[in-house]
Amino acid sequence: MATIEQLSTSSSALDGVPSDLESSSRLAGLQLTQAAGILLRLPQEIIAQAIIIFTRFYLGPEGGSFRINSAKVWGPSSSKWPLYKNVLIYCYSQDVSAASIYMTAKISAEPQSPRSVCNVYAYLISDNRRKSSTRDPASYYLSEGAYHSARAVLLQTESIVLRALSFDIEIVTPHHLAMTYLQTLGVFQSEPSSKSRAVAARTLAHLNLALFSPQLLYVTNQPIALAVAAIYLASREVEVKLPGNEWWEVFDVEREDLGFLVVAMRSCESWIRTEKERWLDRPCPLDVDELERELKRRNQDSEGVMSRGI
Repeated sequence: MATIEQLSTSSSALDGVPSDLESSSRLAGLQLTQAAGILLRLPQEIIAQAIIIFTRFYLGPEGGSFRINSAKVWGPSSSKWPLYKNVLIYCYSQDVSAASIYMTAKISAEPQSPRSVCNVYAYLISDNRRKSSTRDPASYYLSEGAYHSARAVLLQTESIVLRALSFDIEIVTPHHLAMTYLQTLGVFQSEPSSKSRAVAARTLAHLNLALFSPQLLYVTNQPIALAVAAIYLASREVEVKLPGNEWWEVFDVEREDLGFLVVAMRSCESWIRTEKERWLDRPCPLDVDELERELKRRNQDSEGVMSRGI
């Protein structure tokens, strides 16, 4: 769970990145992680864990920054172990995304080779990824030399992320919990009906969409509460009546917490749609160069407005 300090201030904010631009850059990184997981044919639970790791890395004043791509972590100050000092270690957000996928898959039943991860990310971040539906294979082909360079960056970024998170990458997602709770509530019968299948599908859909929430639901709420909120929304949408008036109390979820999560989950889809429309005419910043161009554009627009006002 994220601390109040981590949520109140981030390295990106300290480096002068506006909160709305930070949210957009985070969303771009999360969507990149999701796309990579799909291309690697990883189960959604593994992809969800990678997304949570990516989110956690950019939390707090000691985390990573989208502007300077750094993580302020404790590292050895000399070759004499164990002396330490606070140092800046640099890494790109797409590299953090790749490292999150790689390390999450490594400890699962679906490990991925560094070559597979590097090939997928080379394809996703190729120069013409946003320009056309037809891509020139030369733009994402990795030569042997380029692969070894990419592999070195991947492994180095993995170690940076691990140190930034204090090697705490054990993550429990609410997906399996939600299915267990649906069975406990009697939604699944001996012969599943079309409505029970629909409830299960909508529950998982809400949980997957909440991974991209601007409220960072997965690092501010327990998996139990997320599972209950997704079930509540799904059952209302499919019109399946659940036993008891306040069934969520069985799972130790308060009405106030449930209400907040329901509102937050409902707003995810509209927020993502708004973000998509916002960046139709230009790419959403995914690296430092794109972010600096966006900041420069905003400054020029602001100066133009001020000059017209004068």
